[in-house]
Amino acid sequence: MKKENGQYSIYGNAITKNQSAATDRWQKKFVRKFNYDPNEKYKLSVKDNPYLGEEFGLKDILRVEDGAPLNPENGVIISTIRMGFGHYRIAMAGASCARAMGFTPYWLDLLAIPGITTDVINYCNSWYSRFSRISQRSSFFNKYIWESVTTGEPTLPVLQQFLNAWIVGWPWRFLKTNIKDYKMSELFRNLYQALPSDMPVLTAHMWNAMGAVAGGMTNVVDMMFDNWPMSFQLTEGAVHAVQSPSGYYGFRAMRGFDEKNKILNPLPKEAIRYTGHHIDHELVENIEVDCEKRLQRMKNNEPRRFLLTMGGAGAQRELFKAIVEYCLPLIKKDELTLMINLGDHKDNWLWLQEELKDYLDLIQPHFTWEDTKKFADSIRDGAASGLHVFLHDNTFHAVYSTNYLMRVVDVLITKPSELAFYPVPKIFNERVGGHEMWGAIRGAEIGDGTVEVRTIPQTLQAIDLLTHENDLLELFCDCIIKNKQIGIYDGAYQCVSIATGKPFERKIAAV
Repeated sequence: MKKENGQYSIYGNAITKNQSAATDRWQKKFVRKFNYDPNEKYKLSVKDNPYLGEEFGLKDILRVEDGAPLNPENGVIISTIRMGFGHYRIAMAGASCARAMGFTPYWLDLLAIPGITTDVINYCNSWYSRFSRISQRSSFFNKYIWESVTTGEPTLPVLQQFLNAWIVGWPWRFLKTNIKDYKMSELFRNLYQALPSDMPVLTAHMWNAMGAVAGGMTNVVDMMFDNWPMSFQLTEGAVHAVQSPSGYYGFRAMRGFDEKNKILNPLPKEAIRYTGHHIDHELVENIEVDCEKRLQRMKNNEPRRFLLTMGGAGAQRELFKAIVEYCLPLIKKDELTLMINLGDHKDNWLWLQEELKDYLDLIQPHFTWEDTKKFADSIRDGAASGLHVFLHDNTFHAVYSTNYLMRVVDVLITKPSELAFYPVPKIFNERVGGHEMWGAIRGAEIGDGTVEVRTIPQTLQAIDLLTHENDLLELFCDCIIKNKQIGIYDGAYQCVSIATGKPFERKIAAV
């Protein structure tokens, strides 16, 4: 990123002097608010990750002095933040594939590092979560404000422009938002300057990539999220690993990144790669085996296994309740097995208990990682029935429990967030933010999920079809296997390969 004559630019595309001045004011706001010290030094050390260290050989980079030193010789830094579960999920895919390719994954969560990173990100995340919740409780706000903010496409121009400027900020799709985010993330540079500058870094959020580049790191691969190109994901100085061909074109052409729809200088081809979906090694490696087991359970007329995921904002509770109530008679008739992952959101468990107070005897709780693993392993080749609820006390197990259960279920019910890219048959319920629409489009077109079902009746119809008919499950499984054969799910491996220079060779598991 450069600044000449009072104007910032990225890849040779400049924003206006007024926008540049506003960007400087944005950065200064955080400098003042959190007493930023540009000369602050970070002392970092490494400890075994207490949650997924065994699964991934994962080690945490922490701002402590009593850990072990970082060993850069055979390591890959995985840098992420928790904003929802999606960015953790992408990072876990990177860690899983790094380990599978012979590297030690070092986990760097900016929210685990006390200081300016935690202060700034918590501030931004609190506003994002607030507006995300409002969007699910107000159809007017969602349609006319939130969707336009998250896509850059105004639906009610005058009101949208006023509220975006006053409350939300600038729409995410435009270059001025990218440069604003970069200047904010420059404040993270001192943290990254404490790391070896040439060590491979995979980032799962643009603020991680921006901070790393601002801190002088020279080998940064940004594992891009979503399937709707928005300029705020770009970091000049990083390689952008995009999950879909349409996403590749959108970023390469800088399509729609100018608020007046001006044609921009394209992203250099050296700065972008189409890698495929960012998926964990253990999921990709076992696609053929897991799909074959799904089809075998179908032929044996076993109860169809559904996994339902619920986010922490408490959004979509009306839909969630309708799904559970629809499934209860099918569970009692042993036609359907329902697994509900509440993540680490205890409030949702309290709400669910109240909603199911007449059916508490049906619920089988799994509230520890050991119990979750034991249950999943037991039904890998065994029977599964009933209603199961999963709740964990930390983000790692909350996120990874869905991944672990994914291998032993037949259908995943999810909004089209980052889970849209995963190799499991899916029902896509209503999106949260317009950008998520394109995740459902991607899944539907490559054949591993439904189109987005945007109403409760449509969602229940999809459940009914996938419970009582076989053609959709057969179709989805067939597409998933074919998708693997052409590398669609190899994104995380490819990111590790780009960062480390080690070639990736895919092996197809025998059934």
